[in-house]
Amino acid sequence: MNSRLKSLGVVLVIIGIAFVAGGGFAFMKTQEGAKSLQAFSAAQNVTLTYNEAGQLVDGGKVEEAQAIMSLLTNDWGFPVVASDLTPNDPVVNTASEYMYQMATINYHTLHGTQTVVLDKDVTAANGQVYKAGTYEFPIAGRYWSAFDRSNPIEAAARAQAWTGVAHGLIAELGVGTVTASTLQMGLGLAALFGALGGTFILMGLGLVWATRPETVKAPALRPVLNPA
Repeated sequence: MNSRLKSLGVVLVIIGIAFVAGGGFAFMKTQEGAKSLQAFSAAQNVTLTYNEAGQLVDGGKVEEAQAIMSLLTNDWGFPVVASDLTPNDPVVNTASEYMYQMATINYHTLHGTQTVVLDKDVTAANGQVYKAGTYEFPIAGRYWSAFDRSNPIEAAARAQAWTGVAHGLIAELGVGTVTASTLQMGLGLAALFGALGGTFILMGLGLVWATRPETVKAPALRPVLNPA
């Protein structure tokens, strides 16, 4: 029985070593990805702006940054990690920072005003006539799909507000968010593999130790007194 338990212990140690090796490999690859993401963000020089008090600002205003954060956390329901936003590391390289930057682009697009010029009168499908002229059209929180394209003014304002550049930046930031989140999951898996491997090794060594042969001490010999 002891030999079987000892063999099981050895097997557990081997399995544990394999898990630790897997965790180490996952950690190494995660660190490589994190360094690449950091280098990519630094090369683009995409940073967040903080004031002297360490508060996020947009256009020099704390209120604007708070409105952007409200869009991100309240409207979109994204769980921002406060520790990811630090003035000591303003380069955008964490999931929260990428999402905040994405919210910044959306916020300014949603709250902008577009100048639409109709060169000539336009008759809509419903028969309404839109006179030639210059119109100031507030976006007023409209996303791409919320415009009435049968209205020539709204159709033009949509194209001017939600440009290909805006969509491209949002898509790129979305990829950065997913990448950063995936790297965090990778770190978690590496830690899990390492902990599981350590547990197997501990259990295996425990079984080997418990089944070791015990040394039986011989009883001490007592001198026999000669009655003669």
